[in-house]
Amino acid sequence: MFSAENILSALSRKSLRRQLRTLDETEGTLIRIEDRTLVNFASNDYLGLSQHQALREAAKQAIDRFGVGTGASRLITGSTALHARLEEQLSLLKTTEAALTFSSGYAAALGTIPSVVTSGDVIILDKLSHACLIDAAKLSGATIRVYPHNDLTKLRDHLVWAKQEYPDRTILILTESVFSMDGDLGALSAIVDLKDRFGAMLFVDEAHATGIFGKQGEGLIHQLRLSDRVEIQMGTLSKAIGVSGGFICGSRSLIDLLINRARSFIYSTAPPPAVAATASAAVDLIQSSEGDGLRERLWKNIRYLWQVLPGPHRTVEEPSSPIVPIMVGEESKAVAMAAAILESGYFAPAIRYPTVKRGSARLRVTVSSAHSEEQIDGLAKAIDRESWIQVARSADPTHDG
Repeated sequence: MFSAENILSALSRKSLRRQLRTLDETEGTLIRIEDRTLVNFASNDYLGLSQHQALREAAKQAIDRFGVGTGASRLITGSTALHARLEEQLSLLKTTEAALTFSSGYAAALGTIPSVVTSGDVIILDKLSHACLIDAAKLSGATIRVYPHNDLTKLRDHLVWAKQEYPDRTILILTESVFSMDGDLGALSAIVDLKDRFGAMLFVDEAHATGIFGKQGEGLIHQLRLSDRVEIQMGTLSKAIGVSGGFICGSRSLIDLLINRARSFIYSTAPPPAVAATASAAVDLIQSSEGDGLRERLWKNIRYLWQVLPGPHRTVEEPSSPIVPIMVGEESKAVAMAAAILESGYFAPAIRYPTVKRGSARLRVTVSSAHSEEQIDGLAKAIDRESWIQVARSADPTHDG
């Protein structure tokens, strides 16, 4: 019999129970929680645009023009000139024919993937793909095959199998350009080559790449000169762009199909006009000289964190993105380490199963262009101190903390 209390108790025993934290104020990289001011190293606001004055002004002007809500779905009366302008900007940014915005990245995935493939088709996805891609794949009804992270040999084997067993059906590969929990890059060039060789389609989630890769923030696909070889590009407005929402870029026929078949688009009230206007201002900004400066500052901060981070936590030769995982292992130890670092004034919460596999809990540190070297130094020192405390506790069988 269902018992929420029993389920929650079991989660607590496994150090897997989550609780909401209420932010009372945000100012730059500082947040206030329960009368404590903390340096935020958990946000995906990589360029600090959520606090930018130009975006604030764009939101205010949109509210004055359209009000605070749209009142209906995009197919009724919710499609404003601001939404249309944003989609035109996004298609130009991604060098595709068209774009369509959704209320969230999750909604973009859930609306798009089942619109493209269905029962009798095949989806092949990277094991570390985001939950929205996995859930959308399941919702589609397609046959699903999973390959180990960036394992091109296994991907090829799955493609061989799919062509043999489903020769006349659609084969869709799902992957990410920057993986959200490990911060490493997808093997896009090799995946595109395999996709072309076997006549498959490719869906790439650029959530953590848009705005920070490419000459003007176009993303990793564009940086690798693969824009005309990736059928579906997904992105988010809620990370480097600093606002909220998701989008799909691709051919005009793909976007027309989604307008007619993507249920998360058709049956959702349109995002507020202020969100569209603010995202438009952000896209303009990331393509400007100021955007160039913010990206330069971001990568400088990423490299600086790597320099000052304690040696055991530098798990690769150099960082690939603003996402730096501090691997801990056991869920309870990750929770304890995050709590201790919070006491030092730094916010980098524990990431645990099911977001990552069991036994691979970590602190997910994210770097922003808005962080100062002093803040990065302080975080590195707190991580160093608390990681050694965790080692000492593990080695002392009498410790009961």
